[in-house]
Amino acid sequence: MSGRLTTHVLDTATGKPGGGIAITLHRLSSEGAELLAESTTNADGRTEGPLLSGDDFRAGLYELTFRVGPYFQTGFLDSVPIRFRIDDPSAHYHVPLLCSPWSYSTYRGS
Repeated sequence: MSGRLTTHVLDTATGKPGGGIAITLHRLSSEGAELLAESTTNADGRTEGPLLSGDDFRAGLYELTFRVGPYFQTGFLDSVPIRFRIDDPSAHYHVPLLCSPWSYSTYRGS
């Protein structure tokens, strides 16, 4: 099985999935940022499929940006960028966002 990148958003203020949040994925290099994917979370807080897989899924530095401002409509956060490294292109990388209007956290999930 080839590697893939997935994500989901959990609204920690309500304990519910964060649906309708726009997400972008960029690959970062010394030459700049390359847009690889744009998606929006569904009612379960997930994208409909992997953000990255197959031949496009390779080692490197990436950035997911979650546009949480329109979702919360109030609060401190507008966009949440998460930079991370993919070292093993055969693995599943799951990068969730747990957020409220005032704070966020993430981890490498499975």
